[in-house]
Amino acid sequence: MTMTRWRSLGLACLIAVAGFGVGVSGLRPQERSATAPTATQDPVTIDQMWQKASAKYDSTRQALLADVNRADGEGPFRADWESLQKYEVPEWYADAKFGIFIHWGAYSVPAFGSEWYPREMYHEGSEEYKHHIATYGPQDKFGYKDFIPRFKAEKFDPAKWAALFKEAGAKYVVPVAEHHDGFAMYDSGLSDWTAAKMGPHRDVIGDLAKAVRAAGLHFGASSHRVEHNFFLGVGRRIRSDVNDPQYAALYGPAHNWLEARHGTPVSNDFTFVSQAWTDDWLARSAEIVEKYHPDVMYFDWWIGQPSVRANLTKFTAFYYNSSLKYGDHVGVINYKDYAIQEHSAVLDLERGQLDEIRPLHWQTDTSVSNKSWGYIENDTFKSPEFVVHQLVDIVSKNGNLLLNIGPRSDGTIPDEVQHVLREVGAWLAVNGDAIYGTRPWTKFGEGPTKVAGGSFHDTDTTSYTAEDFRFTTKGSTLYAIELGWPAGGEAVIHSLGTDVGGKVASVSLLGSNDKISFEQGSDGLHVRVPAQAPGKFASAFRITFEGGKLPAAASASAAK
Repeated sequence: MTMTRWRSLGLACLIAVAGFGVGVSGLRPQERSATAPTATQDPVTIDQMWQKASAKYDSTRQALLADVNRADGEGPFRADWESLQKYEVPEWYADAKFGIFIHWGAYSVPAFGSEWYPREMYHEGSEEYKHHIATYGPQDKFGYKDFIPRFKAEKFDPAKWAALFKEAGAKYVVPVAEHHDGFAMYDSGLSDWTAAKMGPHRDVIGDLAKAVRAAGLHFGASSHRVEHNFFLGVGRRIRSDVNDPQYAALYGPAHNWLEARHGTPVSNDFTFVSQAWTDDWLARSAEIVEKYHPDVMYFDWWIGQPSVRANLTKFTAFYYNSSLKYGDHVGVINYKDYAIQEHSAVLDLERGQLDEIRPLHWQTDTSVSNKSWGYIENDTFKSPEFVVHQLVDIVSKNGNLLLNIGPRSDGTIPDEVQHVLREVGAWLAVNGDAIYGTRPWTKFGEGPTKVAGGSFHDTDTTSYTAEDFRFTTKGSTLYAIELGWPAGGEAVIHSLGTDVGGKVASVSLLGSNDKISFEQGSDGLHVRVPAQAPGKFASAFRITFEGGKLPAAASASAAK
């Protein structure tokens, strides 16, 4: 073999190894380079790739940002936390107690793992990664974008959904307008990658907003856009379409996630975030407000990332001032952890609850399904009893429950989910007086069962018993909700003994026409109950006091 041939062969090998040559796959040089790993590129270069791909919407983005700036001071709120901490939760929200959350998007097509499939399918070694290759092929041949044409939503009936949510007893509905995957479920003027322009070819959020409001319910929207900054970053570590500049408008900057250490605030997150990204997030959030006038804006945890703080302040003032222009009440922002000054919005705990009363109103968001927020095959589901007990406990502590469902890609809601919603609704139809429009008493309850407080602990609480009660109030009426049914024909409410500071005048049982006899002793209120409970899951006693005055509990400490 001549030296020339050796040199030619060596050069060919080098080119092939570098990913620029024509290999046995027959791909053209530019196709191989387009999907080659880019994780080692500097973040500024990566971000500029996304900025270039999104540049066609620069003028629209700038117009929205101008709207945000004009709204600062055009109402009672300014873009500073001294002003924003004067916020007060609107009465409708404090009265509502129960809402429906919806995670639905192109991730419902693979229906595997969780709604984080768009990230995990590129995470080498994960179950989603292995499943994806086995089912669809390698990630440089079939990427997340290729699920979008399969996401047809052909059976989506927003009026039918709204009717189900109303039957469930929900008072507000909050669909995800855009999840971390970057595919907008609304008719965005800032992206080509939307449900209105591809996939379902309809404004899913707009259609649902009309149906929900027609059913007499409040409508909200959830944006998880800000996390998209890093969400697809693992795709840069392998050969995949995330690296291809022609898809940068969908996949976003896809930066390396320098995540905060577990158990520490997101202020310890050091991921690269450009000003262009936070401006885009602000414009997209403002666009949702201007198009759909949501009563609630739910955000995931990453709005607390330090680089987002300045634009979060601007958005909060813009949204609150705008909501007062669109309706007769200020809007609600849901935040997690320490992302927002606590008096300026409503704290949300993901898959968890509090173990005591919080003076400021708060919310739990959890899902009917146990494994995923979005639809996946072979998921497991919470029982209606579990949901009712969780709702009761949360309301007794001054909170709301936002219960998530995950529809299939065709727009149908699984039967198991519908069953849970209808059973909860049936319970609320009987016992709603003890839930809607109530406020906490001076203590939330009593009984042996301890609630595991904090996020991601909602399934850690053991089963409740007939000795477990939760209290709510409405005017001068106290409701004692028993989370089991006593076997001996008598319920004893120890918090309502003679030392409570008020004499019980009457006791009735919601859903029952039976006359309820009772005796108030030093050890508590003894209530004779019918042989059978009037309904499933929990029973609510309506209690009034002589003089029409609601007493304070003898002890305002947590339940014993």
